[in-house]
Amino acid sequence: MSAADVQKQLQRTAEELVESGAERSLQIAVYRHGEPVADVAAGIADPATGREVQRDTPFYNFSIGKGATATLAHVCAEKGLFSYDTPVAELWPEFAAHGKERVTVRHALSHSAGVPGIPPGTTHAELCDWDAMCAALADAEPWWEAGTAVGYHAFTFGFLVGEIVRRATGRELAEVLRTELTGPLGIADELYLAMPASEHGRLAVLEESPSRAASFDLNALPDDLPMFKAAPKQLFPSAAFGNRTDVLAAAVPAGAKTSARAMARVYASVLGEVDGVRLLSQDRTREATAPAASGTDQVMGNASSWALGYALGLPDNSPEPDLQVFGMAGAGGSWAGADTASGTTWAITKNALGDLSTVARVTELVRHHV
Repeated sequence: MSAADVQKQLQRTAEELVESGAERSLQIAVYRHGEPVADVAAGIADPATGREVQRDTPFYNFSIGKGATATLAHVCAEKGLFSYDTPVAELWPEFAAHGKERVTVRHALSHSAGVPGIPPGTTHAELCDWDAMCAALADAEPWWEAGTAVGYHAFTFGFLVGEIVRRATGRELAEVLRTELTGPLGIADELYLAMPASEHGRLAVLEESPSRAASFDLNALPDDLPMFKAAPKQLFPSAAFGNRTDVLAAAVPAGAKTSARAMARVYASVLGEVDGVRLLSQDRTREATAPAASGTDQVMGNASSWALGYALGLPDNSPEPDLQVFGMAGAGGSWAGADTASGTTWAITKNALGDLSTVARVTELVRHHV
C-alpha cells in the first residue's frame, strides 16, 4: 500500500473514531525507515472553544514520555558521557545512600534499580520540584537489590534517568533535550518535558472518557496496593492531573507533552537516520533495544520485559511479547514505539483518557499495511 493510501486509511479511521464518540480527538503518525508515511489529526482539542486538533498539537501523554527520556540518555551514552554499566553514584554521589552504590545506568533504564516508589504523601507541588524529588530518590531505601527483580518505576524512572543526564552534562534537562534530541530532529516545538506556560494554549485538553469513568473507581481500590506505594493515589494519572498548569510547566520526565509525529520521529531516530541526522550508531541501537530485564513486575504484578528504557512487545499484556517491538504506552490509551523488523515507527495520542482499544485498532492497520 502506498504512503498516500495509508494516510487516507488512517485519516478515515481517525474520523470514524471521533464521529462514533469513541474519541474526542487524536493523532496518528507513522514513519518507515526514517521517512514519514502518515500524519493524521482529527477531532476537537478543546471542547470549551471548539478548537480543532492539528498535526502539531501537543497532548499530555503520561508514560509515552519515558521513551523520549530514555532516548535522550542513549544520545548521551553515544557521546561517551557514561556507559550503561556506570554506577549512578559515580555521577550522582548522594544516590549511594542506603546501599544503592551498585545501581547502574543499565538498572535505571530497565526498571530494575529497586527504587520504584516516591514518598506516599508527595503533593503536586513537591512532584513539580526537581530538587525535592531527586533528594527524596537519593535518600530512598531500595525495595530489592539492583538487578535481582523488575518493577515499574512509574514516576521515579523520569527523575532517575533525568538526573543521570543532568549530572553527566551539567545542564538542565530541558536544555539537553532541546540541544541533543528535539532540536536536531526538528521537533523542539512539539515535544516538551517542561512546557513553557506561553505554550499551554496549544495543548489538547484532557478529559475522562465515559467508559473509563464507569469502569474504574480509584477510591474503591485498597490504599496498600503496591502500585500506590510507587505512585500515590493523589498523583494517579487522570485528566485533572494532566491539565494542571504546574504539572505542564514542570519537568516530570516520566511523561511528556508531545504530538504523535514527534514521538514517531523520536523512535525513527532510534532505528536509524532521519532527514540526514543519525543520533545513535547501529551498535547503540542494537544494545538499547535488546532484552535487558524481565520477570514478574514487583509493583504491578504482571509479566514484564524491558529493553533499556523501552517496554518490549505490543501493549497487549502478552506473556510472550514480540521482542522486535519496543515502545511505551501511556495511561489513558496513548502509545508510541517501533518494530525493528520492518523499520516502522508509529504513535497514537488522544485526549479522552480510556483504554488501549484505539491503539490496538491503529496498530493492526499499521502492521498489516505499512
